[in-house]
Amino acid sequence: MTIEEAIKQRHSVRSYADRPIEQEKLEALRASVDAVNLQGGLHVQLVAGDPKAFDGRLAHYGKFSGVSNYFAMIGPKGRLLDETVGYYGERLLLEAQQMGLNTCWVGLTFSKNPDVLHLADGEKLVCVIALGYGTTPGVGHKVKTIEKVTKAAAPLPDWFRRGAELALLAPTAMNQQKFTFVLRDGGCVEAKAGWGFFSKVDLGIVKYHFELGAVAGNFRWA
Repeated sequence: MTIEEAIKQRHSVRSYADRPIEQEKLEALRASVDAVNLQGGLHVQLVAGDPKAFDGRLAHYGKFSGVSNYFAMIGPKGRLLDETVGYYGERLLLEAQQMGLNTCWVGLTFSKNPDVLHLADGEKLVCVIALGYGTTPGVGHKVKTIEKVTKAAAPLPDWFRRGAELALLAPTAMNQQKFTFVLRDGGCVEAKAGWGFFSKVDLGIVKYHFELGAVAGNFRWA
């Protein structure tokens, strides 16, 4: 499927079937993880066959079941870590969707398994992305109007509107969509995060979506 089809078809899935991910797909995802780590300066790890991270009380509270595969979103501590994790994590998530896999961003309802995760000094595990074959494809969420997440002094150019449309299809914490894109002079776009847990992760996610939609626009981030 195309990247746009993946965006439209992907929904958060919390229940997964007892079906292993094929080796060729795992190898392709590991190659993508290597590329993300190189480009983003991260230490993302793909974990396959580890049910311990989702067998505790927190996972049951989050209504997760059958999860044994996930991306552990790890990187060096710093001001931009959460946003970087969101940006590159969403890239991995959509690649998985294109392979026919299901996913879900998970901020709190998992347990860190020290037997499989390897964090160097100064690194932080921000969140994980559940991965596998869902028992359902998930359901869509209500989205805001473009007018509620954009600001501009003039009518929105097509490329800007297109970027905002795809950003509104992005997953955000509690589906609250607390972000704003502001069009400045000269094609400069400012992306603003809202308040709350994982708001900076959300910002990275929606910026990745905006770039995919606004690819025809000659713009730069503020």
